Amino acid sequence: MAKTTLKNLNIWNGSAESIDSGIDAVVIEDGRFTFVGSSEEVDKDARDMGGLTMIPGLIDAHVHLCLNPDLKDPLAQDKPAAEQLLDEMAVRAKEMLSAGITTARDLGGGQWLELEIRDRINRGELVGPRLVCSGQPITSINGHCHFWGGAAEDEATALQVLERQVAHGADLIKVMATGGNITAGSRPVDSQFDQQTLTAIVAAATQNGLRVAAHCHGTDGIGNAARAGVTTIEHCSWVGDQGWGKNYDADVMAAIIAAGVWISPTVNAGWKRYIGTGGFETLMMENYVRMRAAGAKLIASTDAGIPNVKHHHLPIAIPVFAHFAALSPAEALRAATSDCAQAIGLGEVTGKIENGFSADFLLFEQDPLTDLQVLANPAEVYKSGVPVGLSG
Repeated sequence: MAKTTLKNLNIWNGSAESIDSGIDAVVIEDGRFTFVGSSEEVDKDARDMGGLTMIPGLIDAHVHLCLNPDLKDPLAQDKPAAEQLLDEMAVRAKEMLSAGITTARDLGGGQWLELEIRDRINRGELVGPRLVCSGQPITSINGHCHFWGGAAEDEATALQVLERQVAHGADLIKVMATGGNITAGSRPVDSQFDQQTLTAIVAAATQNGLRVAAHCHGTDGIGNAARAGVTTIEHCSWVGDQGWGKNYDADVMAAIIAAGVWISPTVNAGWKRYIGTGGFETLMMENYVRMRAAGAKLIASTDAGIPNVKHHHLPIAIPVFAHFAALSPAEALRAATSDCAQAIGLGEVTGKIENGFSADFLLFEQDPLTDLQVLANPAEVYKSGVPVGLSG
């Protein structure tokens, strides 16, 4: 791949609090940054970027490529033939990349089709983000998303499900520690596995070099997952007998912090409808204040694919996430770049504009560090040093 040199940039490197005015040029070779520094040190014939702002490519830590967000019935999702589903998933992947999502973690499906999309992207046959995929989630009998084929009645069969994902080439393991909303007969408050079983799942995943993401709505299940040592807690909804978000537990939060677990709260763009309404908004904001005060490590995620949550909407979800979690623009952007990369196992690969990192980046006419709404309109998107065609 030819060398690309860009200068006259305003560069936010993915970890700093602000843009360093002394760093305004990059050199890209073989898909990676080989120089990040002053334009005075690069070739005079470098491409002049006219003062555009550069940030790392965005990362969504929780998507489901196999799900059509226009369908509300989860049992209707797998009715089309596999080839049709793959075609639809390929379109979603392209839309995600065009929107500036250069990496995503897919947390579950029933047919391993997202792994096929991952491999086609890696081979250059499809255009899409770098994907990290879990395959079938481990769940209980008739538990949340049992229709995806990962149901287990005990620890032994749970480990068999895990082994099946390893055999199919999964990048991590997903476990449904609690029930969920989209599965008939499943209750978010209910724990689906005890701490011992979750600990065994984490141990087996670790032996295979894999991380574990745990779907957790109920507070009891959150505690089980944290003490078992999962890598990320998805949702972290603090559901108890009193309802959604009303069972925050300081001891459970302390267990999360002690174990170094990341929280992936899946705040999507649709949450914007709650802003200014009180009630749910106030409750969620109070919970995030408590969580952050305790030392919570939050990453950006949307649960893309569930009803009405589009796969390419992370850029418009980030300002909403920042509102609910009281994040500064820099904090919100770290949650969607360097922090997210670290949480999903790509902390030395992407998420930063530094030497040796993949040249995944976005360019903007305005500065997203002063206005996160800017994220919705990138001027250019690059993945591995290659520009991506933008639609619209």
